[in-house]
Amino acid sequence: MSSKMHFLTDGLVKNNPTFVLVLGMCPTLATTTSAMNGLEMGLATMFVLILSNIVISLIAPVVPDKVHIPVYIVVIATFVTLLELLMKAYVPDIYATLGLFIPLIVVNCIVLGRAEAFANKNGIGASALDGVGVGLGFTLSLTVIGLVRELLGSGSAFGYKLLPGDGILAFVLAPGAFIVIGYLMVLFNKYLKK
Repeated sequence: MSSKMHFLTDGLVKNNPTFVLVLGMCPTLATTTSAMNGLEMGLATMFVLILSNIVISLIAPVVPDKVHIPVYIVVIATFVTLLELLMKAYVPDIYATLGLFIPLIVVNCIVLGRAEAFANKNGIGASALDGVGVGLGFTLSLTVIGLVRELLGSGSAFGYKLLPGDGILAFVLAPGAFIVIGYLMVLFNKYLKK
């Protein structure tokens, strides 16, 4: 089992999609205005990532090279549509908050990148573990970014007021996202080099 643990840890640290590979910046910048939004978007992406990795690892041997990317996009779009329908039915408040960014998971370069770089070359188990590892790395990154932005921007964490005052509005807006992501990337990569 320990030989397969690197599939989980690589996505969390060595190949972290946000802080190391700098992938998926559109949802990262747009949905991390709060820790809860970041967590929810990360979990939604992880759902699609795990299931699409599994299916792509199964069908990759029979898909011709000339059409593998369109086929992978159809697989990813199928799981995004399933996710969207489930969210509308069971968690409409979360769906209303994330809105447009759920369908955009189809073109998220993290999901297609893992399909192309990993799932089409590996078995079901390894692909599922890779999906979990990369999905957790993305989820934790978005949650941490959202937490920092929420603390600095409104003085709260996960919706609970922790600091007095209103906070610094810039951190809730796009410039704050760039600042927070930049500093967190520096800290994360400095930690990796130790």
